[in-house]
Amino acid sequence: MTVKDSEEVGVSENTLSNVEKWRLFRQGSLAVSPLCIAVIPWGLLAGSFAIEAGMNVMQSVAMSAIVFAGAAQLVATGLIKAGVGILTILLTTFFITSRHLLYSITMRPTISPLPLRWRLGLGFLLTDELFALCGNQSPKRFQPWYALGAGLWFYISWNLATLAGIFAGKFIPNLDELGLDFAIAATFIAIVIPTIQRWSVLMTVLVAVLASVVAAAMEIEGGLMIASLLAMLCGYSIERIFGNTTFEYLNKKEEQA
Repeated sequence: MTVKDSEEVGVSENTLSNVEKWRLFRQGSLAVSPLCIAVIPWGLLAGSFAIEAGMNVMQSVAMSAIVFAGAAQLVATGLIKAGVGILTILLTTFFITSRHLLYSITMRPTISPLPLRWRLGLGFLLTDELFALCGNQSPKRFQPWYALGAGLWFYISWNLATLAGIFAGKFIPNLDELGLDFAIAATFIAIVIPTIQRWSVLMTVLVAVLASVVAAAMEIEGGLMIASLLAMLCGYSIERIFGNTTFEYLNKKEEQA
């Protein structure tokens, strides 16, 4: 049974057999596997940065296991290395990870009917990658076991990659000069591109790219934050004015004309 099949028959979590649960779990794991591979260089960097910042092996492993947020970990370890105070680190990581608040709001209609153990578990496993896979699924289509497979496999992959980075950072000098940071941009490109199915999303992406490049060229402090706000405002305005129009809808209108 695929996720699409489950949508058609309206299977709920309680009515699934153990075989069906395991099948959905494996489907979720397989679906997120390409992103697990893409995140390996990112994990290597996060692990090696933690060692360079003066954290020991146990502290570095615990950080990845508990925080489970690549961008926040990289920034936090950089701030720790620079000797910044804990309040600044907490505020910075709060703003970096604040997009997860939008993710959770978007998925609330889907997640809220689930029992507390599912909400807590999937809430902890909610990442950019899991949201890319399950964020647009309707409550009828959403399968918790599929999401659990994707989220848990990504969590394991991330921690294995950072563990490798922790030990690599102890023995391979200047790991950060190998160009591994490109994996961060590549991962987000791989996440964003498949979601561009509406004009409002396309314009949001274009405005974000252009504004962030201009801000970087002009060395504007907080340029990424400004670009993000501009892009969200642009996407929201287009959707309010022209509606939630997809490319497929416009093609059908042209064919009918």
